[in-house]
Amino acid sequence: MLVREGPDRDENMDRRLAACLAAVAGAINAAVFYVAGFFSANMTGNVSTLSDHIAIGEWLSASLYFGIVVAFVAGALFSTLVTNAGKRRSIHGIYAYSILLEAMLLGILGCADLWLMTAAGRIPVLVLALAFLMGFQNAVVTRISDARVRTTHISGMATDIGIEIALAFDAFRGKARTTEPVHNWYKLRLHFYTVSSFMVGGVVGVIAYRTIGAYLWIVAALFLSFVSLFGILRAGGRHAGPNDIQ
Repeated sequence: MLVREGPDRDENMDRRLAACLAAVAGAINAAVFYVAGFFSANMTGNVSTLSDHIAIGEWLSASLYFGIVVAFVAGALFSTLVTNAGKRRSIHGIYAYSILLEAMLLGILGCADLWLMTAAGRIPVLVLALAFLMGFQNAVVTRISDARVRTTHISGMATDIGIEIALAFDAFRGKARTTEPVHNWYKLRLHFYTVSSFMVGGVVGVIAYRTIGAYLWIVAALFLSFVSLFGILRAGGRHAGPNDIQ
């Protein structure tokens, strides 16, 4: 699911990608909200809250929300630079290597949270670092799937579910082209998988944090490592040409 790109992907690959990485994003986003009261991946909410704090002149709070948005964008930017560099060097499975890099950074953050960070600086560092990693992951998933899958963009997924249900209703009434129902059903299932995985991941993330604390970040890093290493093994650890993404 982390090797084939764009039109070479099938429905099962996209669903597995959505199920695995949206669950991780949901777990991290819900857990950090439980811990700190901030969302690391909800940029719609963060931008709205940023606007609210600016409007009432709470500049210190506004600066943190602004930092979260910037960190998310920086993560997406860094992810894209890594992917582009890998493609220029014909690295087969560059997306899997990118997720492995995310896992390593998340593991380092987990270790720092457990043993290094002081109480005073813990919350800002944790929230900003996780926002960066969520931006990083979302960019990987968006590019490999041609934007069919977005692991943190639930507002868009919920909108698309409504659209696809309406299109399915038209198809049921015989007002859609013959090829539309199958395509719409695929998109509806994919969005449902994404939203459901994000929600279930959020429930598990909060329960896990209440049980094992900051070790959750390390557990999530290990899971991402497993997913990425499976993709790297599928890629065969070899180099490929620019048209040989499998």
